[in-house]
Amino acid sequence: MISEMKNTGIEWMGEIPNDWEVKRFNYVVQLRQEKGQFQSNDKFLGLENIESASGKFIETDTHYTDMQADVYCKGDVLFSKLRPYLAKVFFANDNGYCTGEFLVFKNFCGERKYLFYLLLSSGFIDIVNSSTYGTKMPRANWDFIRNLYIPFPPLPAQTAIANFLDHKCKKIDALIENQEKVIAELAAYKKSLIQKVTTKGLGNSEKRLVNSGVEWIGEIPEGWKIGRIKFVVSEFGSGTTPESGNDLYYAEEGHFWIQSGDLYNTTFIYDTKKKITDLALEKCKSLTKYRNNFLLIAMYGASIGNVAISKIDAYVNQACFCLKTDNNNDLKFLYYCLFATCKENLLEKSFGGTQPNINSGIILNQIIPIPPLPEQQAIADYLDKKTSEVDSLISLKQQKITQLKEYKKSLIYEYVTGKRIVISE
Repeated sequence: MISEMKNTGIEWMGEIPNDWEVKRFNYVVQLRQEKGQFQSNDKFLGLENIESASGKFIETDTHYTDMQADVYCKGDVLFSKLRPYLAKVFFANDNGYCTGEFLVFKNFCGERKYLFYLLLSSGFIDIVNSSTYGTKMPRANWDFIRNLYIPFPPLPAQTAIANFLDHKCKKIDALIENQEKVIAELAAYKKSLIQKVTTKGLGNSEKRLVNSGVEWIGEIPEGWKIGRIKFVVSEFGSGTTPESGNDLYYAEEGHFWIQSGDLYNTTFIYDTKKKITDLALEKCKSLTKYRNNFLLIAMYGASIGNVAISKIDAYVNQACFCLKTDNNNDLKFLYYCLFATCKENLLEKSFGGTQPNINSGIILNQIIPIPPLPEQQAIADYLDKKTSEVDSLISLKQQKITQLKEYKKSLIYEYVTGKRIVISE
């Protein structure tokens, strides 16, 4: 059954069924603007507690002290005004407190779960996101949102849509969760494979295993050595950050400048997010150019311990430490050691509170297994092949997750705007 449609004249909404209405947002919902005394044993919602595009609650280790905080109540719908493109929307099943970055909507004169899905829909998110102000921390304004027009189906249709989307989204989320579980298993296998091969060898020789004398390394093949990184490198160093507020130091076309974020989820670096100018080099004498094919390790914060190999000549910031192996050691073997075998041991030596750090001394004094050069090269070649196979499988799973998320996104939009209708059985 295809419903007769009418044009709303509103671009993000398009056509809706004839028996649906269009209403101004603040005519059908109220903004809760209450504060209360939050205590440490109360429930508190920060933005980090809400999963993007799903509305799922995420447990974190964050602890909040007693304070005045915004209140939400059971049945309210929360919408993040900060970076609305992240689509952080939450349906409250109980009472609690939340960050002021949420707009808390109450007394919706319709099916509240329909409101939840409407706010989660790509059309609504896009129109709100187009209104944001601020560059680094873009926020939406309640005065803009309150004047938006939204589709308003008859109440039975709202309930049917909400129930249908609850059912369908639960199934899609379960499929996504299963794909994510497989990815985690593949990543764990990859890590264990690297750890095994970089400490025990390829297993195709008759060398007996001997005690390395290092507990976390365990036994190593006879003829291997144990040593510190500083004894296998010929060059090492770090860099600095030119004055970040000076636009004359940065340009779209300039010298490659690697930051710790450039090391995320990659093996090789061929480009950088930021580039620096000749003037930056002139003013910042501590900037050193490192020639291509050098290894980097992130020393600070959330990216600590990430490693990559630069395939470009580049400068680096102070959060990256650069290494080049000498002629008796293989750079890719060292990469694999740092990627998996030594990473946990390095992190155990980090210092600092919420933003742990490691420094050049910790890295250079890190103990690693050192096979003869031919074995290092053979191990690196073997791991290149095996990890590439695993990465390909992970990529396929990630593509499947992307497809499922896009399907869910389109499903929500099409049903909350009436492009598709729920068929009663």
